[in-house]
Amino acid sequence: MNQQQRGRLQVVRSSLPYQILLYLNGWYFGFFLLAEVLIFIFKAETLPFASNTLAAEVILVFLLAALEGLRLFFGRKGNLTEQTVGVIISVLLSIPAILGAIFILLWQTYVLRLDVILAAIQLAFIALELVFGVISIISFARASPY
Repeated sequence: MNQQQRGRLQVVRSSLPYQILLYLNGWYFGFFLLAEVLIFIFKAETLPFASNTLAAEVILVFLLAALEGLRLFFGRKGNLTEQTVGVIISVLLSIPAILGAIFILLWQTYVLRLDVILAAIQLAFIALELVFGVISIISFARASPY
């Protein structure tokens, strides 16, 4: 170590609770997606749907999966690198993710009780990540440049 770095203190501003929530939500969303696909298979076999309605709902779930993957990626990278841009993108992507979870919760053609439980847990994850994401943005913005 050279003389200039010896006395310098570096503060870690990345949020551990936010990182834990992002990690757990990644695993939960994998389970959520698998469960929703199986629920759609069940619905397709047992319930009558109008033409193309089932396909549109399945496509929306897969679009939600892609959106959620991007949101979690930007949140993790932004938090670990302490960059506000990644966390801001994650927070902004939370809005369509919330709408997708609300669609599964309320606006599908047929909503099962299992859909309600799974979507409510997903909404809780997103809401908590939104709160910790905003706190992280504030923390990163207040940091002095190195």
